[in-house]
Amino acid sequence: MDSEKDIASQVEHQLGPSSKDGASSDGSLPELVWTEEEERAIRRKIDWHTVPLVTLLYMLCFLDRVNIGNARIQGMAVDLDLGGFKINWALSIFYIIYLLVEVPSNVLLKHIGPRYYLPLLVCAFGFVSMCTAFVTTFEGLLGARAILGVFEGGAMPGMAFFLSCFYKRNELLFRIGIYVSAASIAGAFGGLLAAGLSRIPEWGVASMRIAMWRNIFFFEGIITILVGLLSPIWMPNTPSDAYFLSPRERLIAAERLAREHKANPNEKVTWADAKQAFLTLHNYTCALGFFLINITVQGLSVFLPTILNDLGWTNTQAQLYSVPPYVCACFVAVAVAYASDRTQQRGIWLAAFSCLAVVGFAILRWAENANVRYMAVFFVTVGAFPGGPGFLSWAMNNSAGPSVRAVTTGYVVMLGTMGGIVATWTYTFLDAPKYRTGHTINLAGNLAVVFLSIFGILYCTYENRARAAGKRDHRLEGLTEDQQERLGNKHPRFRYWT
Repeated sequence: MDSEKDIASQVEHQLGPSSKDGASSDGSLPELVWTEEEERAIRRKIDWHTVPLVTLLYMLCFLDRVNIGNARIQGMAVDLDLGGFKINWALSIFYIIYLLVEVPSNVLLKHIGPRYYLPLLVCAFGFVSMCTAFVTTFEGLLGARAILGVFEGGAMPGMAFFLSCFYKRNELLFRIGIYVSAASIAGAFGGLLAAGLSRIPEWGVASMRIAMWRNIFFFEGIITILVGLLSPIWMPNTPSDAYFLSPRERLIAAERLAREHKANPNEKVTWADAKQAFLTLHNYTCALGFFLINITVQGLSVFLPTILNDLGWTNTQAQLYSVPPYVCACFVAVAVAYASDRTQQRGIWLAAFSCLAVVGFAILRWAENANVRYMAVFFVTVGAFPGGPGFLSWAMNNSAGPSVRAVTTGYVVMLGTMGGIVATWTYTFLDAPKYRTGHTINLAGNLAVVFLSIFGILYCTYENRARAAGKRDHRLEGLTEDQQERLGNKHPRFRYWT
């Protein structure tokens, strides 16, 4: 592969009327220019080689996480004696381990690189999912879910950080929206796959027969492993060494991000980066919002088949009826992400769609008719599913520098994952079949998201105005140029997205 010096020698250093101008963030290529047409062509190539693959990987990640909800009503609860709160503990142990590995995993990803690290995680959690088919006790299920959390914990923040290394701030949410929409795709396919796989005739050896719910874990795990093994063939590592770009395109792809973030894309994570990420107030706004949204998204993903089953439908009907709400949520989440990027607004979209989720949970809480309650499920999924990528990208947009973004992504998702732990206890056997307590918790959570989004808008607007008025210029006093650039989102010239 060409070195940066070899690549630079091929770059034209002539400014044109339609060119991007400005010095490189590190001063190494002060005259590198390119046209809008070149940048669009590069972005299309990056889109093709990153977004579809990451979407597929996250769909499999989410599918292997929530298929326990589908398996539960296909005989697993009876075979493993999951009465009482046992299913809730099996779900909780996953999220407890999951949140503990998120930040360390992202730091490790930054050092190793995503091309092999992310597929390794995918193969690992696919293998664990496959092995869950052979579990025969509640204790075995707990162990399998804990190990699954180890490998899945780094997947979502890792994939989000991976995309942030290829896209500018105004391009990011649409791409993250597409890949996180894989959660709703997984919900849709999960119901279809569960209905089909559970009907495969019994097979296996005398000591271990595979049938019903065991087929769900086994075959979904096998599919995940195969995709993970093939992923490095297609996945790039960084813009500067992307195999599908020409030498000049690689340089432009890296430089356009370095200029926007005023940082070296190859910098290593330091304690100063971690401190900046942890001391940014806006990150806590996004993390709390992600936490509240996750109570809804993770809760529905696991318990929706059971909720629908308790409406009076058969196991197969419940699996199939869970598909349409997820399909609608997928399309709406992508559309909201696209509109949010186009308008360069985050908070207003989060607030508006959370209102729709509030209405849905209010209907679920107080309505009695099964068809009306099913309609409310559409309101909830459409209103809640855009929230996850919205809050995550809002935090990433307002974190300058790849190292700070790596830490921000990890800990925002880590704190948000705590919502998954809460979600595992919102719907219990004591509350069946109406689940009024669970619906009330989610109603209050989504109402809080509305107010939290409004707070985020007001804070970012206030901070931008203060910087425009010169009230943050004192941060530059006594600093060298390099130290000023490392201020990142604390720099007086940096502007927050609202």
